[in-house]
Amino acid sequence: MKYEVLTPVGARVTDIRVDDITSDDVTELKRILSEHGVVVMPEQFVDDIAFLAFLQAFGELMFTTGETPVDGFPDLNVISNVGRTTPPKSNFHVDTSYVRHPPAYTALRAVEVPAQGGQTQFSNQYAAYDTLPADVREKLADAVVTHVVTGLELGEDEETSADHRLFLDHPISGRTALYLSAPARCAAVTGVQPEETRATVDYLVGHSTRDDNLLRHSWSPGDVVMWDNRCVMHRADHAGVVGDRVMHRGMVSSS
Repeated sequence: MKYEVLTPVGARVTDIRVDDITSDDVTELKRILSEHGVVVMPEQFVDDIAFLAFLQAFGELMFTTGETPVDGFPDLNVISNVGRTTPPKSNFHVDTSYVRHPPAYTALRAVEVPAQGGQTQFSNQYAAYDTLPADVREKLADAVVTHVVTGLELGEDEETSADHRLFLDHPISGRTALYLSAPARCAAVTGVQPEETRATVDYLVGHSTRDDNLLRHSWSPGDVVMWDNRCVMHRADHAGVVGDRVMHRGMVSSS
């Protein structure tokens, strides 16, 4: 599989068809994702049937309760600015980290691309860990973060909180990533006093999302983009968007 490494995170793969994926392709994409965090696959122009089959090739799918499902495809959800009077809000995060087994992979296919703006930004969480000051790394070496749900109404039987190691060893690459989410979703950090938690998380997120550690993906029609939630954070940049921005999203479980 041929691909171009992007800076500071990601890879662009041009010799693959999402609608004709093989098991060898999946194995290689998982390897690339574990090393580079994001895979951009341009000019796919697939429908939801093919997109769903592509996701299923990676494992069991999962869905975030409270999201809007795609009509006829309950495993996929819609991300859209259509009909909104104010832009959606998006902070850097990892998807659905408030469950014990968060998604390993998330993918988006471009359904409608705005005339201007609407980038998705990705942070390199391997680099975030590697560049932590030594004293911070030592202090937080054994830290566990309590991730909580925000902004969604969940049932009594659904998970709303889970604990995850801050320094995550990726099961494929073996590299260590800084695993956290939006500050509002990180309720506690072991070894950190409650009154210091927000400042600590704010610092770690700011360190992770500095300008030189971000890939800014500008969407084109036909794009399919997949990322590994274990080594990147992401956010949609809704500032200055002109036109409709519609994406269909699917997630693959890590269990």
